[in-house]
This record gives sequence, structure tokens and C-alpha cells, in this order.
Amino acid sequence: MSRIGNNPINVPTEVSIQIETNKILVKGKLGELEQEYSGVSLELNNNLLLIKRNSETKDNKSKHGLYRSLISNMVEGVSKGFTKELELVGVGYRANCQGQKLDLALGFSHNIIFEIAAEVKVETLSEKGKNPIVKLTSIDKQLLGYVAAKIRSFRKPEPYKGKGIRFIGEEIRRKAGKSA
Repeated sequence: MSRIGNNPINVPTEVSIQIETNKILVKGKLGELEQEYSGVSLELNNNLLLIKRNSETKDNKSKHGLYRSLISNMVEGVSKGFTKELELVGVGYRANCQGQKLDLALGFSHNIIFEIAAEVKVETLSEKGKNPIVKLTSIDKQLLGYVAAKIRSFRKPEPYKGKGIRFIGEEIRRKAGKSA
């Protein structure tokens, strides 16, 4: 029994949902998203979306909670949107953006220029005396997480000095250096 899959999804009034045979289309004030599904059936009753599985096979049981989470994220994305913030910790680490290109100076011999998907909006914040921040916003939670993880992978935080790219609020487990 899927605990997540059995929870109904509350659909706000500004969000409209179209259910087709194997595709769902969610439209809201921020944009529209679509998702294909299989092994489950969807019912929309009085701004509540219920997801029920078609059979009790292992494959359909695993998809039940998955599609409930994906559709819930789609509804939240088109109504509120998602934001992730990355902090660049290190001497000389800088970030600039020109349109959808993010220019990162991370202590390598060259700058890294990263082309960001059109669905993700990027913004850089730099204040004197503070670490630069890269702010990513999107309606698609999966794509936003992928882009943020890709940027973080250019220079992961290291445990000795704590330098690198980290998510805001992320705790880095620090290690002691050599003891003489």
C-alpha cells in the first residue's frame, strides 16, 4: 500500500488540469507542464485529484507514489514555482550571468561557461564581503534540481577548508587536518 500515492492532491483554483489517456497537462499562472503516465488512473473531483493504480502488480505499485509526487510537484510549480540558491565559498570564486550563460570563476586556470536551459531563470548576487550566490528559479522541479546539481558538481565542497559550491543551508561535515 502506497502511503504517498493514496493522498489526494489539492488543486488550487488558478490551476487547470487536462487528463488524456496517458498524459496529464497542468496549466497555471507561471506556465504549463505535461507528464506521461502509465499503470495508474486519474480522477478529478471538486479540486481534488486522486491517483489510483490499475492493478496490484509490483510495477504499478511502484509507479503509484511516483506519479502522485510528480503531479503534485507540477501543480505546485505552475502555481508557486521553485527556487534553489547556491553559494560559492572560496577566495576568488565569482559568478556572472549574461542571459542564459553562467560564467563561473572557481580557481581553475579557465572560467567555466555553463549554458542553462531556457526553462530555468538564473540570477547572480554579489555583495562585498559576502560569498557570491547563484539563484535558480523554475516551474519544473526535476530540471531545476538537475541544473543545480550540475553547477555544484563543478567544484563540490571539500571537508577540510569548506571551499566549493554548496546549497544555501547545506551542512558540510568538516574534518580536522594533519596533527603534528
